[in-house]
Amino acid sequence: MMLQAEDVFRPGAFPEYTYISRKSAVSDLSYEFRLNQAIKVAGFLTSLVGPSKMGKTILCEKVIGFEKIVEISGADFSDDTDFWKLVAVKAGLSYEGQFTSEKQLMESSDKYTKKETFSLTKDKIIEYYKKENLVLVIDDFHYAPKEKRMQIAQQLKDAIRRGFKAIVVSLPHRADEAIRQNADLSGRLSLINMDSWKVEDLKEIAKKGFSKLNIKIADEIAEQIAVESLSSPQLMQYICLNICSILEMNENKEKSVGQEILKTAYHYTTANFEYGDVVLLMKKGPSTRGKSRNTFQLKNGQLCDLYELIVKSIAENPPIMQLTFEDVKERIYSLISDESKKPTPQAIKESLTKLQELLHIREDIFKVLDWKDDILYILDPLFLFYLRWGGSLK
Repeated sequence: MMLQAEDVFRPGAFPEYTYISRKSAVSDLSYEFRLNQAIKVAGFLTSLVGPSKMGKTILCEKVIGFEKIVEISGADFSDDTDFWKLVAVKAGLSYEGQFTSEKQLMESSDKYTKKETFSLTKDKIIEYYKKENLVLVIDDFHYAPKEKRMQIAQQLKDAIRRGFKAIVVSLPHRADEAIRQNADLSGRLSLINMDSWKVEDLKEIAKKGFSKLNIKIADEIAEQIAVESLSSPQLMQYICLNICSILEMNENKEKSVGQEILKTAYHYTTANFEYGDVVLLMKKGPSTRGKSRNTFQLKNGQLCDLYELIVKSIAENPPIMQLTFEDVKERIYSLISDESKKPTPQAIKESLTKLQELLHIREDIFKVLDWKDDILYILDPLFLFYLRWGGSLK
């Protein structure tokens, strides 16, 4: 069977032909081996921490099997969500309901029906998971309300003692105290920290995939794509898939990836990324209540306020997911033409704080950055890629 590009490069599904196994830097063991060992240990909860869009879910699917995973997002929880009801429903169980029984009276043709309600107990849900060998994966655990995270940790502590298997997935700088710093779970945790993907590993996705499709790609071209993929295998898959689409549209007889189509592929990749409103909100910043903001003249002649400058600085070369305050400040200063008129470090820090507050009260797609301990974390590589190659800043 002749493979199609969409069979090989799969940004939204398990990549059967381009799956790359990586080793943990601290142990020199593969992440697959470590996760497989972790979920075998009875009475232990697995904490899997790694940057966004880095393949944590794909790793779980590889090790556990898609059909054995029950996935819940931290965003599924509100303060009043019943944890076990949600765990049951996600596994396809009816948590509550009614059933009707019908009986015939002795020596009579009369019948009577009786309606009864039922509600599954926690014990029955745990037994079902064990019987079916299911593993609960709570992704983006940090999105659950803080108090709820503590409640979930307590429920999991009790459940894992009974053989219930669960994996809690979080971002690195938000590896929650509810799990990793919870005294009740001390000694009952299997800790796996996933490192960001290296350029060499991302290159393998392109080289392996294009080889399957009989398309040539030079090592330096694969490296350029890997750098722009911002250590995200999902983004790497997406760009490679769009390169294939462009080659097909161009009816390229050479069947090779050239330098000239990369920028087109990058722009094409952003077409389905819904970050336009996020960028507009960031550039607009919080309400000024009628006051005008200071503006700064850029080297390209544009006038920008500080919030617009922050957005532009994030998009500058080289693409980095984690910027120190000095990085941000120097990027902003390098954009401004007038040396005598630059925002103060304090003004930049205050604007970053306000920007985070503005974004974090909105829907999940707006939670694209964290400003914490003088470090600006870009949480979503797809967002940064959009900033660099989408239409908003062009």
